[in-house]
Amino acid sequence: MKQIERFSLGMGDRFAHEGKAQLQAIVQAGKAGINLAPVWNKSNREHTIIKSKPDDVRLEANTAVKALGWGGAYYVDADHIGLATVDNFISACDFFTLDVADFTGKAAPKNDIEQFVKEQGKYRGSLVIPGISAPFEINDDLLRRAASKFLLSIKEAGRIYRHVRERKGDDFVTEVSVDETDTPQTPIELFLILVMLAREKVPAQTIAPKFTGRFNKGVDYVGNLAQFEKEFDEDLAVISFAVRELGLPPMLKLSVHSGSDKFSLYPIINRLIKKHKAGLHVKTAGTTWLEEVIGLAEAGGDGLRIAQEIYAKAYPRAAELIAPYAPVVDIDVSRLPAPDKVAKWTSGDFVMTLRHDQSCAGYNPQFRQFIHVSFKVAAELGTRYTDALKEYADMTSRNVTTNLFKRHIIPLFK
Repeated sequence: MKQIERFSLGMGDRFAHEGKAQLQAIVQAGKAGINLAPVWNKSNREHTIIKSKPDDVRLEANTAVKALGWGGAYYVDADHIGLATVDNFISACDFFTLDVADFTGKAAPKNDIEQFVKEQGKYRGSLVIPGISAPFEINDDLLRRAASKFLLSIKEAGRIYRHVRERKGDDFVTEVSVDETDTPQTPIELFLILVMLAREKVPAQTIAPKFTGRFNKGVDYVGNLAQFEKEFDEDLAVISFAVRELGLPPMLKLSVHSGSDKFSLYPIINRLIKKHKAGLHVKTAGTTWLEEVIGLAEAGGDGLRIAQEIYAKAYPRAAELIAPYAPVVDIDVSRLPAPDKVAKWTSGDFVMTLRHDQSCAGYNPQFRQFIHVSFKVAAELGTRYTDALKEYADMTSRNVTTNLFKRHIIPLFK
């Protein structure tokens, strides 16, 4: 089995022009004493919108690695795939995020549920997990409820894993995503999910649970910081216990999805992974695209005009662009500036409004989230957009590298 490193960073790149800029942030991290494995990720939905394919991401990663002389491990992630979409990713990818959201919350056959309950006799009663103050009281009713919520989805994860393994052998890393649910998993539910994964013989190395609060795209966390800290602390304790108890891969670690720009959480996460001597995977897909737009606007001239044009064309299509991301954005369209006003902005106006600087009075998180979901418009510009990325590469790349290194990597891992 390919083994993931302790710390890894998922890096999305909508238009595959920032691979070197992203890897440069990882190189800078190494010089600062932070050893990170880069993971380039792109979902099937994004490929469909951009009209790209997984091989393009592999080429981008390989090209960046060669250009910078990177000698460490690196990965290409088949991000949020299921049986219907995975085959297109098999050859290009060595990291597979198994997305079972469509099955979570749907009950498995009753006989399967009862068989699971029957098998867990050793855990009935009080279960003590080191690092969590109170024991968990486990009975058949709790086991049955957990199986009703998660057993079908974990069995589907097993099917996807075996499908990939039949085609790739053991040369890949497995992540399981259970974050796209209505409510956060409790620590005992996370443990029982891991029991189900062990039962399916899925050697997950990262798992993405759902945490309390809103993890909206491209903006900071919205929620109770103390509650998040308690959950994250207990989840780390559960993972450590499950590795020993269930024989799961020793490098098993938490994965934080929509992890970009969650600046208020980074000190908490940093402190807790050090406390538990734990690993961590963070996905930052989308923030690179935003930094590209910032770089274009900052460049002025045609770069600024393209940024303004993207907004002008996206604004009347707000409902269409927001809909696919509705669970992970919180956009009040009434608070978006009118396109005719944006058309008169200077470079400074545009950058100030879009850049994620909460100390800046002009920063508008509604605008930032809306640009985040508007990459489809840039894709429709075709070579006009990608040619601008080449023309203004110095500006876009500088923003991409600085954003990943200074705003993400250092507060998370230093």
